[in-house]
Parts: sequence; C-alpha cells; structure tokens
Amino acid sequence: MLLLALPVLAQGTPGAVEAPAAAPAAVPTTPDTGDTAWMLTSTALVLMMTVPGLALFYAGMVRKKNVLATMMQSFAIAAIATIVWMVAGYSLAFGEGNAYVGDLSKLLLNGVAENWNSPFTLGTGDSAVAFTIPETVFLMFQMTFAIITPALITGAFADRMKFSAMVLFTILWSLIVYSPIAHWVWHPNGWIFALGALDFAGGTVVHINAGVAGLVAAVVLGKRVGLGHDNMSPYSLALAVIGASLLWVGWFGFNAGSAGAAGGRAGMAMLVTQVAAAAAALAWLFVEWAVKGKPSVLGAISGAVAGLVAITPASGFVLPVPALVIGVAAGLTGFWGATALKHWCGYDDSLDAFGVHGLCGIVGALLTGVFAYGPLSATTASPDGTTGSFAQFVVQFYAVAATFIYTAIASWILLKIVDVVVGLRVSEEEEREGLDVTLHGERLG
Repeated sequence: MLLLALPVLAQGTPGAVEAPAAAPAAVPTTPDTGDTAWMLTSTALVLMMTVPGLALFYAGMVRKKNVLATMMQSFAIAAIATIVWMVAGYSLAFGEGNAYVGDLSKLLLNGVAENWNSPFTLGTGDSAVAFTIPETVFLMFQMTFAIITPALITGAFADRMKFSAMVLFTILWSLIVYSPIAHWVWHPNGWIFALGALDFAGGTVVHINAGVAGLVAAVVLGKRVGLGHDNMSPYSLALAVIGASLLWVGWFGFNAGSAGAAGGRAGMAMLVTQVAAAAAALAWLFVEWAVKGKPSVLGAISGAVAGLVAITPASGFVLPVPALVIGVAAGLTGFWGATALKHWCGYDDSLDAFGVHGLCGIVGALLTGVFAYGPLSATTASPDGTTGSFAQFVVQFYAVAATFIYTAIASWILLKIVDVVVGLRVSEEEEREGLDVTLHGERLG
C-alpha cells in the first residue's frame, strides 16, 4: 500500500527501493499526472467492489426475504465509513501518532485540502514514504478500503443482526479496530511496519481483520433460526455471479492500485492477481467436483474470491508461478473453511466471511513470506534477489497473530457493548418474517 516512485524508503518497507549511490532525485513539486490518473481509476474500481459488487454478491446468496436488507448493509456502510474516515478514521490510521495509533492532527482532514495539488510524504526521517500523488487521492483510495472491510463482516451475520446494531458496530469498529491496525501495518511509525512485515494491499488490514471480526460476530449472535431444518438456498446465484464478477474486476484497483503509481509493480500486481484468482476458482471447482460429484456455480465464484483474497498481501511482492501456488492453496483452504471447518466447529458463518476472507487472508499473508521476491520486496530477509526466507515467514506470522488476537478481543468487546446499548439481534419472529419487511418496511417483489 505504501509503494512509491521516489527512492527515499528504508529497507524493510513494503515496496521500498534502495537508495541509489548517486544523489537522489529531486522531490517533485506537482503530482505526477499518470500516477494520479491511475490512482483515481483504482479508487473508483475499489469503491465498485462494495457498491454494487459486494452488495450483489452477498444479496444473491441470502434468502429472498433478506435480499434488500443485505444490500442495504453494504450501501449504508459505504456512507457510514466515508464520514467516519473523514472525521477521525484517516487521522487515526495515517496521522503521525506513535507505534500503535495515529494522532488527531488530521481530524476532519485538517491540513489535507490546503495541499490539494502537491505530492506528500507520510512519516518523517529515514522511514518516510514519499508519494507522487496528492494526499486527497491517497486518502480517497484508503477510504475505499475502510469502506469494504466492515462491509465484508456483514456476510458472517447475514439474516439476523439489527440494522441499528450494524450501524453502531460499524462506527465503533472502524475507529477502534480498523484504523489502528491500518496504522500498525501501513504507516512508517507503525510497529508492524517497523518489523518489515509485508502486506501489499490488505491481507492483514482488510481480510484477516474482517474475517476474524465476522467469526466473532457469528459466535456472539448465534446461529440463524432454522439452520439445518429450513431451506437456506440462495435467492439468486445469478446476482451472486454478477457481484463476484464485479469484485474480480474491481480487485485490480485493490491490488494494482496499491502500487501507488502507474508502473511495473502495478503491472506485476495485476498479473499475479489474475493468475491467483483463476487458479483458486479452478482448485475449488475441481475439489468440489471430486467430493460432491458436481462443480457448482457457487463454488466457482467462491473460489475466485478466495484466490483474490490470498493474493492481496502478496500481489506486489511475488512472481506469477508463486501466485499460481497461492491461488491453488486458497481454493483448497476456502473450500475446507466453507464446508468442513464451520460444521466441525459449529458456528454459523452465513456467507463464509471467515472461511474465505479470514482463512485465505492468513494463507496469503504467510505465503508472502515464503515467496516474496527480493527485487520486488526489498526486505531485510531477502534483499539479494532470492525468494522468501524463514525469517520473513516468522515476521509474517507475527503480523497475522497480532491482527487475529487484537481483532478478536476488540470485536467481542464492541459487540457486547452494542448489545447493551441497542441489542444485537432481531427477534425470532422478525427473523422468520424476513429483515426486508421487519427492518426496512419493504419487499423485493
């Protein structure tokens, strides 16, 4: 996410380029128009992932009586997270602060608008990250990540959470969980950043974060009424396919956009994203075919999303063949998490937020340490052109573990607070009637 054109980054920074022996290039005084154009395009692509992509993907997989309520969750979160990000979230994530959280120096985007036509630098000293785009573009791009992450969580508690609870939880979680973890991983002052952990586009910050929060939410809320007895068939797999397709296309903005510039790294990130998504879709499809006798549409689209999730942290750091391996691993892991694991453990992760995003995010983050290519990653563990190392794998493990533990504990506490304030779950009668009518007074038709 912090990958820039200027050679001012310290070794160990994700995407860093070692300073040349000659004097460094002068810092530009105006934004690079090509980089800015690419980042504006990427921002639009990532926003499309939530609305309409995720909204359609999730809505197609719930029952007819909950389609509108499910789409409403993604749409409402797009608005809620935008305001939260503007008011305080961006400052907590990318304000200077300390190793654990940003300060409030950018509250209400203080100081950002005044520098609307200047490149900016994040952090100070040797670890500073210099951008060739305006900060307004950077914060908008980051805003789309802050939007989709809580929206992903809704898949875990589909069909049963109050709208008021979802609104309050999204606000609190965005400020207390998402923003601090984004600071840890992507700000030069962050402690995970300082470890040299690699997360190109959000394996920890977005997918593990959302997946673990979803798992906790599913456990705290309990199972859907009628699970195992009532017909839980998806309303429209056609909608889900359209949603997954929009996610796939939008993911190029997610991953290639995280290069922060229009260049070779963005091109490689786009290539490996496509390879991993395709490999995971086929892996899920073929293993399902072998186990269940038929390859399903739901399996194919779920596999593609699993591959996109797993390649996210690695996309700027690996070559195509490792991306193929990561994709296959994600397809197999996602299938296991969405079928066997949740049945063995007994939790109701309605739309597999943890099974796909949590587990495949973990797989991708760890395999980044195995396959990170030295010239792309510039890590202290692998600076000489070699691929991966045990030391980098250990660093990746620390980042995964820290994210998992903090998110699980903080999300549980926030859910309990929300339950006391407004209540978490609709009544059994409301759940049976459907959330479209009971929460929003509307019907699909």
